[in-house]
Amino acid sequence: MEKEKKILVGGQAVIEGVMMKGPKGISVSVRKGDGSIVSKKEKLPASGKLYRRMFFVRGIYNLIEMLVTGIKALIWSSNQVLEEEEDEEEFGTKEIVLLLLVSFGFAIAFFVVLPYLLTHIIGIKEIANPILFNLVDGIIKIAVFFIYLVSISFLKDIKRLFQYHGAEHKSVNCYEHKEELTIENVNKHSTVHPRCGTSFIMIVLFISIFVFALIPPVVMLLFQGFSGFGFWVQKAVLFPLRILFIPVIAGISYEILRLSARYEKNPLLKLIIMPGLLVQKITTSEPDNHQVEVAIDALKKVL
Repeated sequence: MEKEKKILVGGQAVIEGVMMKGPKGISVSVRKGDGSIVSKKEKLPASGKLYRRMFFVRGIYNLIEMLVTGIKALIWSSNQVLEEEEDEEEFGTKEIVLLLLVSFGFAIAFFVVLPYLLTHIIGIKEIANPILFNLVDGIIKIAVFFIYLVSISFLKDIKRLFQYHGAEHKSVNCYEHKEELTIENVNKHSTVHPRCGTSFIMIVLFISIFVFALIPPVVMLLFQGFSGFGFWVQKAVLFPLRILFIPVIAGISYEILRLSARYEKNPLLKLIIMPGLLVQKITTSEPDNHQVEVAIDALKKVL
């Protein structure tokens, strides 16, 4: 018999619901205040088909695509819960780009600038000891990320969001174990998943330590012989390179994440994704049957 091909699916939690993303489109299902489930489906742009398959490039493209579709899904879900009749198209390209830029700026400030400054304040020199500098910088990043997650996990709305996140993972796990998508079957599965965005972020944080540690020696090699290459000149070169290399790190991290899903029993890959699985204990919670039903609805529609 011809082996059944497993469709690669993923998703995210939205306001009182779940968005699921497949190779060709997305589906969003939301539980309204009256108890009913509403949903919508949307095809992904055919123009991005090539980029979704290209090695390394697909990680950067999929990240941007997921951010855009995720924002749209969040807006649509909040409108459904609030029962607003506002046309979602009013939140157009300009507003989405602005929101992405603000979000990216927030992430840069807290997870790049802050750890970088704190590492300098501690007294470690980036040029003199790039490995130690970036190791400490990386530890601070992970600590900031962990504190951020723990802090927001106490918020009532975020608790609901994390429950839907758990429902999303459990339903995908059920599908990938080739079981019928029923509430009973889904509930048997774990709320953690190796391809989760949380695992992706943890891989990014670890990979950035190694990539950023290579930047100072390369820069010094290129600028050797320049007597005026002082402290502020170094910062004008070294720090912007950290921002420019973020897409590179994202591309590498995405490929590692895909490998971990493909070779689940590989000891090295299991070790790499382990921190992300542990952090998912914070970002996911056990859902109730109503939330699982919404996740199943979204997954069935995207399939």
